[in-house]
Amino acid sequence: MDEQTIQSIVNSVLRELGEQNVPTGQVTRVQPQNSGSSQNNPPAYKPTESAGRQSASKDQGAGLEDLSLDKFVHWNGIENAHNESVNSEMVKQTAARVCQGRAGPRPRTRSLLRFLADHSRSKDTVVKEVTPEWLEKQNLWEVQTRVTDKSEYLRRPDLGRKLSDEAKKIIGERCKKSPQVQVVISDGLSTDAVTNNLEEIIPPLMKGLESAGFSVGTPFFLRYGRVKAQDEIGSLLQAEANLLLIGERPGLGQSESLSCYCVYKPTESTVESDRMVISNIHRGGTPPIEAAAVIVDLTRKMLEQKASGLALKR
Repeated sequence: MDEQTIQSIVNSVLRELGEQNVPTGQVTRVQPQNSGSSQNNPPAYKPTESAGRQSASKDQGAGLEDLSLDKFVHWNGIENAHNESVNSEMVKQTAARVCQGRAGPRPRTRSLLRFLADHSRSKDTVVKEVTPEWLEKQNLWEVQTRVTDKSEYLRRPDLGRKLSDEAKKIIGERCKKSPQVQVVISDGLSTDAVTNNLEEIIPPLMKGLESAGFSVGTPFFLRYGRVKAQDEIGSLLQAEANLLLIGERPGLGQSESLSCYCVYKPTESTVESDRMVISNIHRGGTPPIEAAAVIVDLTRKMLEQKASGLALKR
């Protein structure tokens, strides 16, 4: 296609766009640099040394702000609202994504970034591991279910409900037999739930159980555990009440929720209706210290009535 044809197409497009006086103009052909063309093209921009130093000083330490800051979590994205205070108050009252605004049919950039950040945070806590160093610091020894790694744990829930042969042996050797109450800690589906709440809930829980006059077994950590695993542990130790503190499946932006599953004399035939749960234990939900008091009171009722779940009279 020659230059005259190209210019004719350009002029035609300009006329369709409403241009009245379309200049004749001339299409400039760009030649490769190695063709020896004498065309006067401006040289590529190269910053001076001083400009480079200024740019580096500006970029040093710069970056996006933390999207978990309160001003982003409670951001009101509705513009030109009839009554802005109503929307602002609504944002403060819930963790749901309300009053985010939109850009046409799409979410606002800030809303999308927060969504992606929260989603990443939830995925991270599922795949993270509780480190042996952290367990040592908490004075907890560990056993493992039949799961071999986190990938298998996510793919095979059934293996997380059964103790490994080695776990059975260690529990039998190191745990107190026939306690009234046995406390077990497990990572479950949220490592953050365990590492962020355990230091606040275990001391008041253990102290509360002992103050209530209960015989308390030896607490330990169960890696890759599912809720049903507490039944096998209860049967193995002949505990009257089994309390399982386990990390719950994280929500979007909430990865620290711990739950306590309580069951009276669990066996292999225990069903879910025999269990009771105190959930949403974290600083933004039920505070760990408050949850410890509720668990102690619930344990007392289970031992008094010799029942749990639907059979327990509240």
